[in-house]
Amino acid sequence: MFLMKKILPFFLCAMLLTTPARAMEPVPEDAISIHAPYAVLMEKSTGTVIYEKAAHEHCPPASVTKVMTMLLIVEAIEAGVLSLDTVVTASETACSMGGSQIWLEPGEQMSVSEMLKCVTVVSANDCAVALAEQIAGSEEAFVQRMNQRAGELGMKDTHFTNCTGLHDDDDHYTSAYDIALMSRELIRHDMIKEYTTIWMDSIRNGAFGLSNTNRLIFGYEGATGLKTGFTSKAMYCLAATAERDGVEYIAVVLHGETSDLRFDDARTLLNYGFANYSLASLRPGEALPPVPVTLGAADSVQPIFVGDEYILGQKGALSGLTYDIELAESVPAPVTQGQSLGKMTVRSGDTVLAQVEIAAGGSVERLSFQTVYGHLLGALIGWKMD
Repeated sequence: MFLMKKILPFFLCAMLLTTPARAMEPVPEDAISIHAPYAVLMEKSTGTVIYEKAAHEHCPPASVTKVMTMLLIVEAIEAGVLSLDTVVTASETACSMGGSQIWLEPGEQMSVSEMLKCVTVVSANDCAVALAEQIAGSEEAFVQRMNQRAGELGMKDTHFTNCTGLHDDDDHYTSAYDIALMSRELIRHDMIKEYTTIWMDSIRNGAFGLSNTNRLIFGYEGATGLKTGFTSKAMYCLAATAERDGVEYIAVVLHGETSDLRFDDARTLLNYGFANYSLASLRPGEALPPVPVTLGAADSVQPIFVGDEYILGQKGALSGLTYDIELAESVPAPVTQGQSLGKMTVRSGDTVLAQVEIAAGGSVERLSFQTVYGHLLGALIGWKMD
């Protein structure tokens, strides 16, 4: 049985969104004028696609491939597989990559942190392969992990054959949308921004200078990354990210005619996002009350909202929201963590913006027969004594 609790309208800029009742449609392709034939603008927190242009077409990504390479490196660091201080020894294979590189010598040693910096700042192919070998034993094994991770992220238009993007293999492809997906996953790891926001630095005790290939890091307000790429087949590619006032956007541009045009297109996309959209949290200001548990080892369980934390909408359109909460009056034991206890409907006027699931924040075991019997016996003895 459910108890309906209506929360009166109030003005918020925030709340926890879960399942949108209706997905926001991307703006028409002609709403934004860009030169590149393939592009996407996505908001990080919700994953909402604001703009897309041939977003699912298969394209060679050049060094934007390294977004996935960096993601697996960061995840390996956070999992304890290696640390930033781990010393990596360059193999002959890694040193033979060519293209963008820092000219590693076979047997040269460098920390994971220094190599990761070289990958993010100057797109060093030799360091990318050295790190791949350190993690998986070989580039081939690492590429298998790249494709597996792509599948986990829902990247349906992607297949990797190398970790650098250096080779224009017909079997090595992705799409603007898939690049946005893996870029979104990468920037969820704040540590990568310590590297992707570097404009100029050096390695080898200052003897070898580094200058970021992503021009936006120097000249665009709030730029946080992410990766450039170029080959004669892929042309000029870019996955650009920027954050202002707690909102971060991902702009992907593929097959640009010139380097300048790819940066111009990325600025246009990012500017459109910042100018026209804002986030609202979908969590009401008051806490949910505990739900009583019958025949449980605990008297109650705390309900929580689950799902994404925000909703994206046109600026000024996410005020005066109303929240209708349907919450169970009680629930029998056992209760498992994540068990549904109700839902919240979020509206703007008569328009449903989201259905937010409410679930048990913990587990509650059922009382054993012996415990129940003991309680009853104790109550009976106490009654007789009275």
